[in-house]
Amino acid sequence: MFHNIWKKHQKSEGMSSNVVPVPNGENITISQHDQNMQKLKVSFINIVSSLKERIGKLDMKKVIHSVKVGIALVLVSLLYLLDPLFQKVGQNAMWAIMTVVVVFEFFAAGATLSKGINRAIGTILGGGLGCLAAILADKSGEIGGALVVGISVIIIGVGATYTRSIPSVKKRYDYGVMIFILTFSLVVVSGVRADKIMKLAGERLSNIGMGFAVCIFTSFIYPIWAGDELHSSTATKFDKLATSIQGCLDEYFEIANDKEKQPAMDMSGCKSVLHSKSSDESLANFAKWEPWHGKFGFSYSWEKYLIIGEVLRELAAMVLSFKACIQSVRQQPSPTERESIREPCEKIGLSLATILKELGESIRDMKIYRAKILVTQCIRRELISLLVNSENNSTDETTLGLSSFIFQILEMVDKVELLAKKVEELGEIAHFQNKKLDV
Repeated sequence: MFHNIWKKHQKSEGMSSNVVPVPNGENITISQHDQNMQKLKVSFINIVSSLKERIGKLDMKKVIHSVKVGIALVLVSLLYLLDPLFQKVGQNAMWAIMTVVVVFEFFAAGATLSKGINRAIGTILGGGLGCLAAILADKSGEIGGALVVGISVIIIGVGATYTRSIPSVKKRYDYGVMIFILTFSLVVVSGVRADKIMKLAGERLSNIGMGFAVCIFTSFIYPIWAGDELHSSTATKFDKLATSIQGCLDEYFEIANDKEKQPAMDMSGCKSVLHSKSSDESLANFAKWEPWHGKFGFSYSWEKYLIIGEVLRELAAMVLSFKACIQSVRQQPSPTERESIREPCEKIGLSLATILKELGESIRDMKIYRAKILVTQCIRRELISLLVNSENNSTDETTLGLSSFIFQILEMVDKVELLAKKVEELGEIAHFQNKKLDV
C-alpha cells in the first residue's frame, strides 16, 4: 500500500526513479543519486572545456609579459625580505619596486630600456641641478634662499615643460624630461642639507639602478621585440589591403543584376591599416633602442617602415573612397555597361592583389621581387585603354560612373607602384636577398 502511494507521489511530482527491493522488505530509490552524479560530471566537463577554450583565446605574449613582471617583482622584493639586503638598502628599497612597476613595458627589450635610461638620466640631471640649487639657496640666507628656490623652480619648470612639447623630444625623451622635473623639484624644496641630499640621492639612484637591472634581466626571458612586431605588422597590412581591393571588385560585379542590393564587404582590415600610425611610431621608437636580434642589427632602417606605413595608409584611404564610389547610386552604370568591363577589371584587381601580397611577402621574407614595377606599368596601360573605350562606347549618363570607377583603380595602381619602389629601397638598405619574379 505504501509502495503504491509512493509511486503515485512520484508520478504527481514528475519524478522518474528506479525502486530496488531488498530482502528485509524495504525499498530504496537510487536514481536521484545517479542523476546528481551525472550532472556533476557534465558540469565538470563543461568547466574544463570552457577553460581550454579561454586559454586558447589568450594572447600568449601577454601571458608571458605578465609572468615576467611577476618574476621581476619577486626578485626585487628580496631587498625587503632578506635581512642582509634590507640592512644595506633600508626603506629605499621601495624605489627599486617602484622602478619595476613603472619601467617594465610589454616590449621589454626596447621600451623598458628606453624608459629606464630616460629615468636614470632624468634622475641624475634633476638631482644634480637640484643639489646645486639647494647649495646656493643654503648659502643665500633665509630670504635669499627662498628666492633662489622659487626662481630656479620657475625657470626649470617652464623650460623643461616647453621642451616636452617639441615633437622630436616628446617622441623619445618625454618620460626622461618628466622625471627630471619631478626630481629637481623634490630635491630643491625638500629643505634637507646639501650633504644629506647627496647621500640620499646616491642611495635612491642605486636602488633605481637595481630595479632597472632586474627589469632588463627579466626582459630577456622569452623577449618580445618591438622590431619583430613592426616588421610582421607591416607585412600583414599588404595582405589586408589586397583582400579589401579584391573584395570591392567582387562585390561591385556581383550586384550587376540587382540594383537595390548594397555591397556587404568587410573593410575592418582596411580601417585598421588607416588607424595604425600611432602604433607604428611607438614600435619604431622602441625598436631603435633594441640590441641586435635575429635579422635586425644595430641602426636598422626602421624609418623606412614608417614611410611604407604612410603610403599604405594613403592606399587604405583610396580603398575606402573606392568603396563609397561603388555604393553610390549616381555613379553606378547599367548592368550591361558594368558587364562590359567585368573581365578586364577582375584581371586588374587580381593583379593588384597579387602584387600587394607579394610585396608583403618581400618584407616578411626579406627578399626583393624586381618585376613588380613592370607589372604595374602594364596594368596602367590596360586601364587607360579601358577608360578610352568606355568613354567612346558609353552614353552621357554612364560615362561618369565608369570613368570614376576606372580612374580610382588607376590611382590605386599608382600607389601600388610607389609602394613597390619603397619596398625596393628598404630592401637595398636592409640588404634583402634578390629573388626575381616570373612575369
